[in-house]
Amino acid sequence: MTTKGARERRGRRTASFGRNTAETRISVQLRIEGGGKYKVATGIRFFDHMLELFARHGAFDLDLKCDGDLDVDQHHTVEDVGIALGEAFDRALGDRRGILRAGYFLMPMDETLAIAAVDLSGRAAFAVDAKVRTRLVGDLQTELVTDFFAGFARGARANVHVKTMYGRSNHHKIEAIFKAFARALRVACSRDRQLGRILPSTKGLL
Repeated sequence: MTTKGARERRGRRTASFGRNTAETRISVQLRIEGGGKYKVATGIRFFDHMLELFARHGAFDLDLKCDGDLDVDQHHTVEDVGIALGEAFDRALGDRRGILRAGYFLMPMDETLAIAAVDLSGRAAFAVDAKVRTRLVGDLQTELVTDFFAGFARGARANVHVKTMYGRSNHHKIEAIFKAFARALRVACSRDRQLGRILPSTKGLL
């Protein structure tokens, strides 16, 4: 069950989103033209940290809370947060007229280098290559990084590609991916001054 709300006021695109299932209860408040402010609580501290730096590097304002069945596993929480966050962006972007639509970023983090590319195309697709070799980083099950980005791509109706080019620290690999993703998405959501309110597609629909 979901509840949705979105508005564009004084050029600021915002959305409030609630997603409730038998496995998770999620609330999201998002402002695309934000100041990198965040309040995040998912019950998985390392995941919280990734979402916090996502908000800061994307310059998004994000208030997100998830009560999930962590006694079963982390999977439902991580995937459903990805879906809900993606749906919040989908709502806040509206018909997507006047946006750059695509963005990419190459993010160095000490010895690690990661790349992310995003296309707000209206079609869900994802590719994730984190090159993480441990089961856990902090308290996060690392295989779920893929599930988060898959969920986001589904919710946002976007193409999401993230990859670690090289690195040593598994912590840095995941963190660099989230930072690169935030900055690529920030570009994709940005307004295209040259095209104005034109839809960035020749199909007439995103």
